[in-house]
Amino acid sequence: MRLTLRVWRQAGPDDPGRFAEYEVPDAEPEMSVLELLDALNSRLVDAGEEPVAFDSDCREGICGACGVTVDGRPHGAAENTPSCHQRLNGYSDGDTLRIEPLRAAVFPVVRDLMVDRSALDRVLEAGAHVWIPSGTAPDADSTLQDHATAEVALDFAACIGCGACVAACPNGSANLFVGAKLRHLALMPVSSFDRTARARAMVEASEGEFGPCSLYGECSRVCPAGIPLRAIAGVNRERLRAVFKRR
Repeated sequence: MRLTLRVWRQAGPDDPGRFAEYEVPDAEPEMSVLELLDALNSRLVDAGEEPVAFDSDCREGICGACGVTVDGRPHGAAENTPSCHQRLNGYSDGDTLRIEPLRAAVFPVVRDLMVDRSALDRVLEAGAHVWIPSGTAPDADSTLQDHATAEVALDFAACIGCGACVAACPNGSANLFVGAKLRHLALMPVSSFDRTARARAMVEASEGEFGPCSLYGECSRVCPAGIPLRAIAGVNRERLRAVFKRR
């Protein structure tokens, strides 16, 4: 099928950027959004033009690097699906797709569809780490955790840090991301030792980088890892716990 692509082109962070229109005459319904961009880039290279810059790595829905905005929606039309798994079977011959970077003030465009998501890294650097005393490794049975708690922690740990939640939020909030990290680490036996200090540091870093949460719920609809909306409650829960611990 023939598709028309309106793709955001931006030479660098200081360039104003613009949409450029291209034709891909041989798109297939089973292709992903990234494969569609690959097909476009092959044609651009053959024509001696500059290919479209975009991030990707695993293409298995694991790394989160591939996030783009398709027709105004982070990752694409299918809910809870990363860009690398978004298929073209919802489009028909002659349709037009608008592909642009993840749109959030905290994610400056590096080039074309690539954005700088280091604001998320700075939140993790503030407290999403664990210190363990060096020496002989403890016995495997010395630190116990029940199965149900471990499963809940793993559900929150599934967050891949793609930034789609921030781009989907009208306020540019990262509370789904931050809450998932805080709850995951709070539920694990070893990492829970730093729970109070972690909550203070990560919440402070998040508030300095991102907007406030108004519970719109758009974040959980676009999250490719399916992080539940209740992760947002983890931010206030861990914040209040840290306040009372300080007192």
